[in-house]
Amino acid sequence: MDQIKTILNNGVEMPLLGLGVYDMHGKESEQAILDALEIGYRLIDTASMYHNETEVGNAIRQSGLPRKEIFITTKVNNSDQGFDDALKAFDVSLAKLKTDYIDLYLVHWPIKGKRKDTWKALEKIYASGRAKAIGVANYLVPFLDELKTYANITPAVNQVEFSPYLFLKDLLNYCKKDKIQLQAYSPLLRGKKFKDPALLQLAKKYNKTPAQIILRWDIELGVSPIPKSVNPERLKENFNVFDFSLSKEDVELMNGFDENLRVVDDPMDHF
Repeated sequence: MDQIKTILNNGVEMPLLGLGVYDMHGKESEQAILDALEIGYRLIDTASMYHNETEVGNAIRQSGLPRKEIFITTKVNNSDQGFDDALKAFDVSLAKLKTDYIDLYLVHWPIKGKRKDTWKALEKIYASGRAKAIGVANYLVPFLDELKTYANITPAVNQVEFSPYLFLKDLLNYCKKDKIQLQAYSPLLRGKKFKDPALLQLAKKYNKTPAQIILRWDIELGVSPIPKSVNPERLKENFNVFDFSLSKEDVELMNGFDENLRVVDDPMDHF
């Protein structure tokens, strides 16, 4: 099953659907990544904060797949923000992943007083060619507006919590206008809404699971979802979303599910 790719604003190609590896450790994380790669996932999203970059690197090498076929994202930790610290943190991530380059390097959170210096470090890393693309995570519109005042490079990706129940329409439109690829973490809200009658009705209509309906909604909107799972059956289920489409009416219907429901902190607490 061919998966959809998106072209980032600097011409780099990125798979639209990926595997998030938050809160996965040791052999469990290595196995989940190996299973995902076998199923067809080619985007693996980790972070220094997750303490599993070593396992990601191990799994990728064990898979036997060529490095260029796998898109690796990692992120600079909050405690490593600032110009010099971010440069050092990038080197540490490269060493743990045992790779010469990162496909996408992100600022993990918009940390007050550190945002400008951290972004300048990412621009330097990008200029060196050791990150094929750079971007941000958890940047809502006010953070993106601020970034414009000092950035020489527009972020390629903005990774935020995003779901039908946290439908950030203004942010989605802003990112589309500025050619920033919006990426959704915790797109399935850790299963909290799988029993929502409106979602179940759509699942029945399309003969798909609630998770598949949500992930397909992301794809219809041009958003890149990165669901997390260590369960092989769940990994397959989450990847099996390229053989159907939602009608425009059903996408609109799901846009109306919004109830500002977060499973992670509100980034505005950092503004």
